[in-house]
Order: sequence, then C-alpha cells, then structure tokens
Amino acid sequence: MSDSILTPEQLLHQLKWRYATKQFDPAQQIPAATWDALEQSLVLTPSSFGLQPWKFFVVHNPQIRQQLVEYSFGQTQVVDASHLVVLAIKKSANADDVDRYIHRTAEVRQVEAETLTGFANVIKNFLANPNNPDFDADNWATRQVYIALGQLMTSAAVLGIDTCPMEGIIPAKYDEALGLTETEYRTVLACPVGYRHAEDKYATLPKVRYKQEEIVVHIS
Repeated sequence: MSDSILTPEQLLHQLKWRYATKQFDPAQQIPAATWDALEQSLVLTPSSFGLQPWKFFVVHNPQIRQQLVEYSFGQTQVVDASHLVVLAIKKSANADDVDRYIHRTAEVRQVEAETLTGFANVIKNFLANPNNPDFDADNWATRQVYIALGQLMTSAAVLGIDTCPMEGIIPAKYDEALGLTETEYRTVLACPVGYRHAEDKYATLPKVRYKQEEIVVHIS
C-alpha cells in the first residue's frame, strides 16, 4: 500500500493546472523549504542503472541570468522566475563514473564495494561495449536528463509551483556563461521555476491534447 496523500482526482487537477509558463511574476519567490524539496526531487530522479549522469545548476547570480536572456532567444523567464535550473549531462560517462557510483552505493547501503563488482562490470560493459552500434554515451545521458526534467516539473506542479521547460537556448553559450566549457559537464536545457504572472494569458487556455483513446493503446 502506498503512502500517497493525493487522490487520483487531485493529481489530475494539478497536472491540468500546470502549463509552460510564459510570464513569471518576479515579485514572488519560492519559500526556502519548498525549494529544498524541489532540489531533492531532482536528487531522487531515477536513472539507468542509477548512474545519475548529470548535474543541476541553480543560477542565482542576477548578472549571469540577465546574460542568459540573450542565449535564450530573448525569453525573459530566465530572469523573471524565482529560480533557474540548468540541467547538464556528465560528458563521456565511463568506468570512473561507475566506480564513483559503486562506492556511493556501498556507503549508503553499508556493504563492501567488492560485493558489487558484478553489478559494476555490467554497467562498465554497457558503456564500453553497447549492443547498439549507434550508442553514444552523451545522447544516453541526455535522455536521462529529460527524466529529471519531468520529475522536477511534476513535483513542482503538485506543490503549486510553475515551470517552463526550455530547449530554446544556445547550450554552448550557457556553458560559457556558467563556466562549464572546460569542465566535465555540458548544458542540455533550462527550466525556470516560480509563480505565474497574473497577466499571463496562457495560464487559462485549455490544454490541447489528443483524446486518451487515440494515444493510449491497451494490448491484451
């Protein structure tokens, strides 16, 4: 039995309430405890093998955020929202990343790292010798980052917080502005988080989705 405190109706209400916020209210700030919960939702995101090939940069610096408007094709959500999260991949995930994860697993679960050697070898083999000849570690990591984005957006919606996923950015310029160019991390996308402005006309528009029976197929 789950510990859920939301009813199905409440969940659907919040998911219908959320939208890609076009205009944030810069006067409203997310309370510290609420923001901490959203950060933890990112930390708790599931990933393939649990490897977590990512890092999340919360940009507070107002000068940097203003600079990012240019690299976001003029989208002012990056400065108007209470918080700005830049989701980045760990480039070229490799055996060292696996060893780091295995040591963390041993620490958290209080076991000897040697007992996890078999699991470690499975992950290392996956990265070094994938069955798919078109496998690219960075593309794989990017897909993992989108899981984190979904977790953040859903968690925010449940808490009554607005978000706007933004692929419409210049990742390389974001990397320059954030000092990531010479690091192991690379920007994938950004997500402003905050509260919708009362004048955002998109807040009340009905969602346009295909009918459930058209896109959900039950195979018996």
